[in-house]
Amino acid sequence: MNSRKLLAACAVSITAFAAFDAAAVPIVGLVNTGANSTAGQQDTNYSLTKTGGNGPAIGSYGYETSGSGFPFGPWLANSTTSQWLTPLANAGQTFDSNSAGIYTWTLQFDLTGYDPTSAYFGGRWATDNSGTILLNGSTLLNPSTGFTAWSSFSSTGGNFIAGLNTLQFVVTNLQQGTGNPTGLRVEFTQSDVTAVPEPGTLSLFALGLAGIGFARRRNSARRT
Repeated sequence: MNSRKLLAACAVSITAFAAFDAAAVPIVGLVNTGANSTAGQQDTNYSLTKTGGNGPAIGSYGYETSGSGFPFGPWLANSTTSQWLTPLANAGQTFDSNSAGIYTWTLQFDLTGYDPTSAYFGGRWATDNSGTILLNGSTLLNPSTGFTAWSSFSSTGGNFIAGLNTLQFVVTNLQQGTGNPTGLRVEFTQSDVTAVPEPGTLSLFALGLAGIGFARRRNSARRT
């Protein structure tokens, strides 16, 4: 192979690597509350645990609400984009009449094969009553202000890990004797992450660089 053909082949290898490296895709597994279920059914994307408080027993998942009757309209209205999740199918169920209860809604997503330092997501959420967000145990500085208006959230870079990531929406339901429901609403508005090149792609890139070096040395030797 002459030098020109070798350089052309190497350039193709490097260009292909650069194009691959620049490609970002949405993060799979970041789903809005109620996105894959219908009113009255459980949303199995978000697992649910409770500590403290009192009230009826709850299951491992919450229910998508119908969006009619109490606690609507104090709560933001449901939409085709997302719906409120509540611990029981009865959205107006009173909880925590004697003390505050803490409800942890957990969503997991897998970044295997992706560069976690390139990951980003953003969105908005609402809670009854207040809430904080944890990503892999680290608190995001995006608390929820309640159920009458949206609060924004986002995370980027160092909070993500390779493999399975755990996103927790921790809702505190304050003590109240009656008329004391609780719920969670989440909408993701943006997410992206860059794939990690396959070993073969990295080898092709290295071969391209080596080829260019070889061709330059060969041309230099000829001129000498």
